[in-house]
Amino acid sequence: MTGEWEDEGGWTDLPELDEAGGEAPSQAPGGALPVVAVVGRPNVGKSTLVNRIIGRREAVVEDVPGVTRDRVTYEASWGGRDFTLVDTGGWDPDATGMAARIAEQARVAVELADVILFVVDATVGVTDADEAVARVLQRCGKPVILAANKVDDQRTELEAHALWSLGLGEPRPVSALHGRSSGDLLDAVLEALPQAPPRSEGGSGPRRVALVGRPNVGKSSLLNRLAGEERVLVDPMAGTTRDPVDELIELGGTTWRFVDTAGIRRRDRELKGADFYAAMRTRGAIERSEVAIVLIDASQPLTEQDLRIISMVSESGRCMVLAFNKWDLVDDERRYYLEKEIDRQLVRVPWALRVNISAKTGRHVDRLVPAIEKALASWSTRVPTARLNAFLNELVAATPPPVRGGKQPKILFATQAAAEPPKFVLFTSGFLEETYRRFIERRIREEFGFEGSPIFINMKIRERRSSAKSGRRR
Repeated sequence: MTGEWEDEGGWTDLPELDEAGGEAPSQAPGGALPVVAVVGRPNVGKSTLVNRIIGRREAVVEDVPGVTRDRVTYEASWGGRDFTLVDTGGWDPDATGMAARIAEQARVAVELADVILFVVDATVGVTDADEAVARVLQRCGKPVILAANKVDDQRTELEAHALWSLGLGEPRPVSALHGRSSGDLLDAVLEALPQAPPRSEGGSGPRRVALVGRPNVGKSSLLNRLAGEERVLVDPMAGTTRDPVDELIELGGTTWRFVDTAGIRRRDRELKGADFYAAMRTRGAIERSEVAIVLIDASQPLTEQDLRIISMVSESGRCMVLAFNKWDLVDDERRYYLEKEIDRQLVRVPWALRVNISAKTGRHVDRLVPAIEKALASWSTRVPTARLNAFLNELVAATPPPVRGGKQPKILFATQAAAEPPKFVLFTSGFLEETYRRFIERRIREEFGFEGSPIFINMKIRERRSSAKSGRRR
């Protein structure tokens, strides 16, 4: 290998060893933003209003009650002010079963919020459930903005005046679907918001960690275990979580932003309605995160879904920790077969860090943060160019690239072009076979680490000009 890689010819880019999808993860801003909780009984248009406020379709919306089940947070901005918007499930004080647990999440959102945005369907008028929620809000001691939703014309606007009877002040007519008077509503919200504290200079905010996996592997149980309280719903029925749920959790003296996501099913093309959009939100949550904890049910054989999710995280360029959950259900026989499955089916991601946990009992959950920190350190690692080339010189001298077309390609120069995720560029005189590139990747990992992080290798092949063109040029 030599540093003399300049040549009359140009360079041809070849595809990377693996494609890194998405953009660099967005960082959450530093500082605590004021919180606005959007509450109301089921199917009054809360999630539609949330989408209108944040200016994009993030919250899952479907024309049936009960689509939103957890507290889901979004960053919003209006009139130069930033705030956190919390979408909640339908609040029915007389609900039982799952609906009661959804209502409890709405109550928690009220306790944590600075301002309450109470949404009522103006076309239906005041219901018993609305009156029951209003009585709770009257006692909460916090500013309450009453949004009379589904006011699409002047006639409905007159009907909205009946909502004065709730005792929460002036009803603010709005159409979440069409945007009518949404600006006036937000102006009222801003007036009620407390002044946000100044943001710290250069603060990048908590690191984002996505909890992903197929349905019912214990993602929400793990988030509740890490938080030390029930922040999201847990139910034996698969598919309880539909929106990505962000939670700030302090662990090991550091605040992390954990994102609980919907379970990814095997065939997205067969999904419809809320499940389809939930799968889209999960992919977006992975792209916006820096680390993905892939939960796998250790008590069951690895499935096609597990492998597809692992591949998705790897291709996205995010760090990865494999959390084999439900370890309390694994006996010696299952442990033996699990090791065989890992050796056979996870051969493409030997770099992923592994932690055996039980979200139910708390076993080894404390090992997740050290694994996350180790993966993030690898993700940010940069190898000095001189050290990288010295290493590759020795590697190529000991194991040269295989001959291709009667010629042996040479690695003329190498550099690390980026970090987060790490990307390397090899300037070569010819094409390097995929097996040799994977050999280089494996040896780079042995030399420099990168545990828990994917790395990507790209080639730039020197194009030699023909002798005829060179003669005319001279």
